[in-house]
Amino acid sequence: MNILLLEDEEPAALRLQKMIKEIEPGAVMPESIVSVSSAIQWLQHNPLPDLIISDIQLADGLSFEIFKEVKTLCPVIFTTAFDQYAIEAFKVNSIDYLLKPVKKEELLAAIEKYRNLSPQKQAAVPDINKLIEAMAAGGQPKYKKRFAVKYGEHLKTIGVEEAAYFYTEDKINFLTTKEGRRYTVDYNLDTLETMLDPHVFFRINRQYIISIQAIAEMFTYSKSRVLVKLNPPAKHETIVSTERSGDFKLWLGDN
Repeated sequence: MNILLLEDEEPAALRLQKMIKEIEPGAVMPESIVSVSSAIQWLQHNPLPDLIISDIQLADGLSFEIFKEVKTLCPVIFTTAFDQYAIEAFKVNSIDYLLKPVKKEELLAAIEKYRNLSPQKQAAVPDINKLIEAMAAGGQPKYKKRFAVKYGEHLKTIGVEEAAYFYTEDKINFLTTKEGRRYTVDYNLDTLETMLDPHVFFRINRQYIISIQAIAEMFTYSKSRVLVKLNPPAKHETIVSTERSGDFKLWLGDN
């Protein structure tokens, strides 16, 4: 099976490549493509793949633009970090839709769906107009508004606006409020990333997701990294990882 991967985030691309190889060891994949313009050029100058797996938001725009320019006669599995889109509308013409971070079992099911398609359906062209309409109908992303947390034998709700940061320690996930209170939450950081407004929260490394309102001070650190001091203070040293530093600085300017 020849699979073309369109993904502009290197960690996500590497993770998808690894899962694809585990699911389909014989899969042939060129290097992942990161932009709409480079995808159009590649598709215009290479034989069509059997299957395309594409992030909706690429480095220079929405991947839908690719299929306006190039009539691809192969099915597409779309991925995205946002769940506001009308999922069923993305499943027209043999298209599947996976929410990031993509789970191996969901990717396996999508590839199995491709394998079970009739040859006629495998040659279906994505109905891009329907996809764009579905995206527009989705409106603004619907982010988490509150969390149900336990303290002792009691339950209470914490509004997301009260959260200063989230972190993981010893495989347990915590929410720390702006008042410095700590509660366990039922979601890991990968899942929390998809639930929190990215204009307000940013994952600085594997252990912490922080609110911009919790930043007290920032200092330059080695290898272009940033040391962030939080309020309330965190239990651990909070350093923006090297691979996230560039996006972190863009995020600061976007708020």
